[in-house]
Amino acid sequence: MIPITKPFLPKQEEYEAFLKGIWQRQWLTNMGPLANELEMKLKNHLKLKHLLFVTNGTIALQMAIKALNLKGEIITTPFSFVASTSSIVWEGCEPVFVDIDNESLNIDATKIEAAITKHTTAILATHVYGNPCDVLAIEKIAKKHNLKVIYDGAHAFGVEIYGKSIFEYGDISTCSLHATKLYHSTEGGLVVTKDPDLLKKMAYIRNFGFVGPETFAELGINGKNSEFHAAMGLANLEHIQTIHQKRKELTDSYDEHLNHFKAFKPKWHSEASINYAYYPIVLESEAFLLKCMEDLKSKEIYSRRYFYPSLSMALPYVKNESLDITDDISKRVLCLPLYVDLSKEEIAMICSVLLSSQNH
Repeated sequence: MIPITKPFLPKQEEYEAFLKGIWQRQWLTNMGPLANELEMKLKNHLKLKHLLFVTNGTIALQMAIKALNLKGEIITTPFSFVASTSSIVWEGCEPVFVDIDNESLNIDATKIEAAITKHTTAILATHVYGNPCDVLAIEKIAKKHNLKVIYDGAHAFGVEIYGKSIFEYGDISTCSLHATKLYHSTEGGLVVTKDPDLLKKMAYIRNFGFVGPETFAELGINGKNSEFHAAMGLANLEHIQTIHQKRKELTDSYDEHLNHFKAFKPKWHSEASINYAYYPIVLESEAFLLKCMEDLKSKEIYSRRYFYPSLSMALPYVKNESLDITDDISKRVLCLPLYVDLSKEEIAMICSVLLSSQNH
């Protein structure tokens, strides 16, 4: 059986080495020494001045909206994981969907201005599959209309654009460190900002708003993470170069085998590095996609329609609307298995099934 993904795990003894210290200190959560060490090492690895390690990527988005004190309408993409939209609604704002670009699959920056009203306060865009949005165009629009920008970089760990971390763009960027991501801490997330005052505010928000043992600075939530999760993050960070290289080799193998397959891959930003977080393909029709999925499943190979359906049509708590490109792409996009333990022989088998589906 070949699943859509498997979490990377370090050697058990590498993780257990951190557990000895946890047992000795008996400091399990509330931003202990391992959580602080992870923050420092991630800042160094990603070449960032500021970041916070939080509970998960969804809490990261909610904290970002709260810290920027956003109200009214937030322009966003319908082609994303549900958390990017649900976080907007959860925080009492209204999502306004803008269609995607049919090559990058990111929000189409040329369509954003037409969606801006007097009630618009921000843009929340997703770097889909880790592929950077048109950050320069979005920044220009935001400045012109005095809007805040949040980037959902759940998939974008390690990506650089114009020579610096993708997380340096926007007022706040977020990342997910969930077990399915290429780099993970079992459960976890990051919030990143260049603004030290905003960082301080989010640090208070992360810990119930406490500014001291008996005093409060902000309305807060429990956005902290545990020493056990930080230990996994620290252990996995030691392997990040190996993870990246292996995923690149597997991606190259897919590219070679599927050279004549009737599908296209999203067009990656020309000025950005690639982190090989996913292997998405867009097939020629939904019927062909369903045939491919069924043929793969018959061989116990599992793919995923990621993202399907379009958020603008799927959620009971937002006004449903049809967006031509998103509706079309979401019906035809398929992610193939990609994880460090996957072998090139298994990729050859996956691709053989797909090519057979195409020819019959």
